[in-house]
Amino acid sequence: MGRKKIPIEKIQRSAHRQVTFSKRRTGLFKKASELCILCGAEVAIVVFSPAGKVFSFGHPSVESVVDRFLNQHDHMNHNVGLINARIREQQQEEYTEVLNQLQAEKKRGETYEQYKKTEGDNHQYCLDAPMDDLGLHELEEMKRTLEELRSKLHDEMRKSNPFLAYNHLNNQGFGMVAPFVGQSAMFWWNSNM
Repeated sequence: MGRKKIPIEKIQRSAHRQVTFSKRRTGLFKKASELCILCGAEVAIVVFSPAGKVFSFGHPSVESVVDRFLNQHDHMNHNVGLINARIREQQQEEYTEVLNQLQAEKKRGETYEQYKKTEGDNHQYCLDAPMDDLGLHELEEMKRTLEELRSKLHDEMRKSNPFLAYNHLNNQGFGMVAPFVGQSAMFWWNSNM
């Protein structure tokens, strides 16, 4: 007759159920054994029969596989805890860094506001007003302010880098000669532009 395909549903007769369980259990354990031999896997199978008897298969043993599974589960929980702690620590470091940047920007803003109060009365139009709205007197004052700024910039650059020489170019701007190995470069800004 050969093999017949049977529907996968619960077998009604208990005697037939017990015979099928025994055959299928043997086949299941055989497949698990082949998996262990071919792949080097560690396998544990625990099966309860319809009569309530316990059958098990394990490679290398059921206890060692179950212990490894339970310890791995605990180990994974421990690792998750360590990862979460590291994430919280990194978030705290980033928060502290952003907070420090915010405080530095606030301090810069306060310094700027203080400058505006002390120096800004004379130069208010330089900072806020568009140039098209300025009158002749204000434009002259702006020119004077920019020249002062250029002079301060000159002094600061001269102090910060002694290798650069700064030259005034016929009162039309400033130049800077930078000595390089075998060549020199000259940059200048024309205030009449």
